[in-house]
Amino acid sequence: MKHDAVETPSKDQAGAGIWKSNLRDYGLLGSLLVIIALFEYLTGGVLLAPVNITNLILQNSYIVIMALGMLLIIVGGNIDLSVGSIVGFIGAIAATMMVDYKLPWIPVVGISLVAGGLIGAAQGYFVAYAKIPSFIVTLGGMLVFRGLTGNILLGQFVGPFPKDFQSISSGFIPDVVSAPLLALFGDGIGANFRWTSMLVGLVGAALLIFTSARRWRRAKAHTMETEPLALFIGKNAVFALLIAGFCYLLASYRGLPNVLIIMGALILLYMFVTQRMTIGRRIYALGGNRMAAQLSGIRTERLIFLTFVNMGALAGLAGLIVAARLNSATPSAGNSFELDVIAACFIGGASASGGVGKVMGVVIGAFVMGVMNNGMSILGIGIYWQYVVKGLVLLAAVYVDGYQKNIR
Repeated sequence: MKHDAVETPSKDQAGAGIWKSNLRDYGLLGSLLVIIALFEYLTGGVLLAPVNITNLILQNSYIVIMALGMLLIIVGGNIDLSVGSIVGFIGAIAATMMVDYKLPWIPVVGISLVAGGLIGAAQGYFVAYAKIPSFIVTLGGMLVFRGLTGNILLGQFVGPFPKDFQSISSGFIPDVVSAPLLALFGDGIGANFRWTSMLVGLVGAALLIFTSARRWRRAKAHTMETEPLALFIGKNAVFALLIAGFCYLLASYRGLPNVLIIMGALILLYMFVTQRMTIGRRIYALGGNRMAAQLSGIRTERLIFLTFVNMGALAGLAGLIVAARLNSATPSAGNSFELDVIAACFIGGASASGGVGKVMGVVIGAFVMGVMNNGMSILGIGIYWQYVVKGLVLLAAVYVDGYQKNIR
């Protein structure tokens, strides 16, 4: 009996594969840094000014939050075109409850999140169990909720909101360590610096290095495939410096925005769900090969349903953040948000055919869109040319995705 020889990769070939894989994974981050450097140069240093960095976060937080939910939708092989309309609708009903019916803002937040989840559940039912394509269902949802928003607000702005509700979007974490330091340094070094925010950034950078080192040592001890030591050290050093530098810029202005804390917590949660939990792996299996997933016992309909419920709740949260930031609900709130959210996912590496995509990828993709929007606005580029540039970037991202598939 003749057996074909199986060629096993050499150590050098395995190492080259790891370098290639990591360079592809972090190429997007490199692209974001290049775009930031380009606009920092073109805007004469305005882009990375502390006040502009803060505005960049406040302007793009809701896109990042919705992109987390859209990632699961796209990985599962579907799409949701209604998220922008849900943002406007939830903002409208929250404003009506707070302004017209004088309800306290805390129960309004809970009711709004439940309403967003129910909207997602209704759309998820039609997609998962009625087998209607998600494009059609959510296109209908986009029109329905845009129309309902207009009917609720009757073409008018509704506001203002309580200060505590506004602080969800426009507030900053309290500075609890500046006072003692000011006493030590007088009015010099600590006068306008938010030391609490800087401390949070340094703790975050230290935790990143600690958890990464522990994971790398554990993989090495179990003879699992690990990245080269030089790449590991270099990568974590760059990330730690980016976190510290980012927090330094924010601490130089008004500190870390509350919405950044919300966004960071959600990013960590969704990274855990997609990388460590069974439901996350099943969603990837669903998008990779639905028939195989069904044959392996995965209840694919329920998974699709849950991804839409999750998307609706996140769109509801985004609606509250947008309303809090504007301090009013407006009929045009959320217009075209779905395009920015979907573009962030595809620029961040999500595959249009499903089964592929990472949380950090879509976060970086969202900030690629945000930096381009912000940078072009500072330069005074017309809105129509901004559409052209963003469209070309999106096309390039999808082309790269297709090209990488063809060469595998």
